Amino acid sequence: MENSVKIVTEKLNLYYGNFQALKEVNLEVCSGKVTALIGPSGCGKSTFLRSLNRLNDLIDSVRVEGEVRIDGENIYDKSCDVVRLRKKVGMVFQKANPFPKSIYENVAYGPRIHGVRDKKVLDRIVEKSLREAALWEEVKDNLSRSALRLSGGQQQRLCIARVLAVEPEVVLMDEPTSALDPIATQKIEDLIRALKQKFTIVIVTHNMQQAARVSDITAFFLNGEIVEVGNTGLLFTQPVDQRTEDYITGKFG
Repeated sequence: MENSVKIVTEKLNLYYGNFQALKEVNLEVCSGKVTALIGPSGCGKSTFLRSLNRLNDLIDSVRVEGEVRIDGENIYDKSCDVVRLRKKVGMVFQKANPFPKSIYENVAYGPRIHGVRDKKVLDRIVEKSLREAALWEEVKDNLSRSALRLSGGQQQRLCIARVLAVEPEVVLMDEPTSALDPIATQKIEDLIRALKQKFTIVIVTHNMQQAARVSDITAFFLNGEIVEVGNTGLLFTQPVDQRTEDYITGKFG
């Protein structure tokens, strides 16, 4: 995948009622790269992530100003089809949230909603998605087993497979390993590195070592603003802004 600009946010402001959660956020996200969003709790990074597929729309008091363009289309335009948008821009949450169904039905759920009925086609999609999520070898003999019986790390990879099954172009991940042990975390990180060949990935993480390991670009958020954005290696070793340096050296956060 070539590194073209996939997502552009321009003067993005977001309010919860009277509280301004995002302030004039300008960011470019390239395909074929992993972009990490870091910053202290409550700094706006998850709100920003959710603005990329309009999940904040589900909150009554939210108001958005500015633009989020994906492939040149402003997703906040009235003509934007939100169902199509959320197929194109999938989301993996902090806590694994498999449906109380079989492993197979979890992955087949999205394609079924989008009209796929043919069992052979569904079988192919399920296998392909589980392979892409590095879970196939562990579950291929037990696809009828309840997803709730999987380990936490397996459940999170199943949720990733569920997102991949509808063939998104962008995968958003909101602290996808914060509830996992180190071994499961490493599997997810390996998976993120593999998936960037095919998908544009944006990850929110509170773990700076994780951002350093998996991302190409890092954006540092503070109080709803982007303080600094750049190549991950450079941002961690030669930050331009003193506030970035103070955060990554542990002076606050």
